[in-house]
Amino acid sequence: MPRRALLSVSDKSGLPDFARGLAVLEFELYSTGGTREALIEAGIETRSVSDLTNFPEIMDGRVKTLHPGVHGGLLARRDRPDDLAALDELGLKTIDLLCVNLYPFVATATASMKSLDEVIEQIDIGGPAMVRAAAKNHEGVVVVVDPKRYAEVLEVLNEDGDAGLPLRRQLAAEAFAHTAAYDSQVAGWLLDQARPFPEVDNVFPAELSFGGRLAQGLRYGENPDQRAAFYRLENLSGGLGTARQLQGAELSYNNIQDAAAAFALVSEFQHPAAAIIKHTNPCGCAISADAADAYRRAYECDKVSAYGGVVALNRPLDMETAEEIAAIFVEVVIAPGFRPDALVVMGRKPKVRLLEAAPVHAAWGDLEFRSVPGGFLVQTPDRGRFDPEVIQVATKREPTEAEWEELAFAWKVVKHVKSNAIVLARDSASVGVGAGQMSRVEAVNLAVARAGDRAQGSVLASDAFFPFADGVEAAIAAGVTAIAQPGGSLRDKDSIAAADKAGAAMVMTGVRHFKH
Repeated sequence: MPRRALLSVSDKSGLPDFARGLAVLEFELYSTGGTREALIEAGIETRSVSDLTNFPEIMDGRVKTLHPGVHGGLLARRDRPDDLAALDELGLKTIDLLCVNLYPFVATATASMKSLDEVIEQIDIGGPAMVRAAAKNHEGVVVVVDPKRYAEVLEVLNEDGDAGLPLRRQLAAEAFAHTAAYDSQVAGWLLDQARPFPEVDNVFPAELSFGGRLAQGLRYGENPDQRAAFYRLENLSGGLGTARQLQGAELSYNNIQDAAAAFALVSEFQHPAAAIIKHTNPCGCAISADAADAYRRAYECDKVSAYGGVVALNRPLDMETAEEIAAIFVEVVIAPGFRPDALVVMGRKPKVRLLEAAPVHAAWGDLEFRSVPGGFLVQTPDRGRFDPEVIQVATKREPTEAEWEELAFAWKVVKHVKSNAIVLARDSASVGVGAGQMSRVEAVNLAVARAGDRAQGSVLASDAFFPFADGVEAAIAAGVTAIAQPGGSLRDKDSIAAADKAGAAMVMTGVRHFKH
C-alpha cells in the first residue's frame, strides 16, 4: 500500500529537499495552495489536497483541510480494522506523514502598519487541527512541524523504513507544543485588543499560558549540577530574546540573568547611562553627558565588586568607553550597538561576551513571571514613578532642586536592587549600595560603608519604609542630606523627627520598590 504525505507549511525553508527525499522513498505527495505552488516551481510532482477530499477549497482557502478526507486519513488507527473499513467504505485514504507549520501570526501581529483584519487572517485554523490530529495518532502518522527535523526524519525513514515509536512520540510532543505556543500567542494578542474596553478586566485571565521558542541550550544553570536553556518569547521584540552576540564565550544562565538586570536598569534613563551588575544587583550606576563618563562614575561606586561583573549601556559602545571597560575583567557588555573602533578594542578581550540588544517593546501580555513549586506567579511590571507633584514632603525642610534630581535618580536605581535595598547617590551616580539585607539598618550601614567619604552630601533612596529611626540616623551621621522612602511605618514620626533634628529633607513617595 503506498504511503502518503501531506505538506502544508508557512515556513518553506528546506521544503523542496524534504519533499524530494519523501518522493525518493515513494511517498505520494499532497499539498495545499502556496505549498503546492512552491513544490511545482521546484519541479516536484505533488497532488492537490482536493484529491483527498474530492471537494474544492472555498472562502479564499479558509476551508480546505477541514474535511473527513484529511482528518479521517490522519485519525484512522492502523490497528483498528473498523477504522480502516470506514475509510474504504467512503473512498478515503490514510495519511502517513504530515508536515505542517502554522501561519506567521506573531510576525504579522508585531509588524507595523498591519490592520486588525490582516492579523486575524493569520489565525490558523486548519493547520493546528491537522497537527493535533496527527500528533494524537502518532503511532500511525509521523508529524513534523520544525524544518530542523527534516534531515533526521528522512535519514531514519531511509535507514529503517519507519520512524519508530520513540521518535514518533518526540515529534508528537513537539507538535502539541507548537500548537500550544501558537494558541497562547493568539490568546495574548486578543486579550491585548480587549484592553481599551474598561468593562473588561483581563489583566489576569482565568487561564493563562505563554509560549517560548528554544533560543539556545546553556552549559548549566546557576550551578554546574543544574541543566538549563534559554527560551525566547516570540511576542516580544528587543531585550535578551532578540539580542545578538558579537563575540565572546558561550553565554551562561547567570550571564543572561545579569545582562537582563543590567539592561533593564540603564533602560530607565534618557541620558547616557551605565550600570555594572553583580549577581543581579547593581554595584554601580550613573548618568552623564556621555557614556564614557557615565561608566567611569558607575565603576567608582564599587571597584572591587565591579570585577567580573556585567556592564550595560543605553548608548552604543564607543572606543573611549570600550578602553575604560577593557581595563578590568568583565563577563558581559550589553548595549544597543557597538562602534567599529569599539569592537576593535574589545577584540583584545576575546572572551568578553558582547551583546547587542534593543530596548524591550512588548507586543502584548506585558507581564512578569516567576515559577514556584506547583505553579507560577504573575505580576505587572513595577512602574512606580518619582513625581514631585504628588510626593509628600514630610520634613520641615524641602529638598533643594539639586536634591530632587538626585532623589529621582536614586529612586530609579533602588528599584533594581534586591530588598532590603538602600542606594546613596551624588552627582547622578550611585556611591553606595546596600542590597539583600534582612534588616533595613544593615542595608544602610552597608551602603554607607561602601560610600565612605562620598556619603557626605549624598541623598538616599530606600525601597520600603524605615521601621525604626536607626536607619535614618545612620544615614544622616554619614552625611546624607535628603531621603526618599515610601512611608507608611507606625514609627514614621520618629524617622521624620530624626531628619528634622539634623536639618535633612525627607519625602514620602507613597509607593515601594520591593524586589525579591
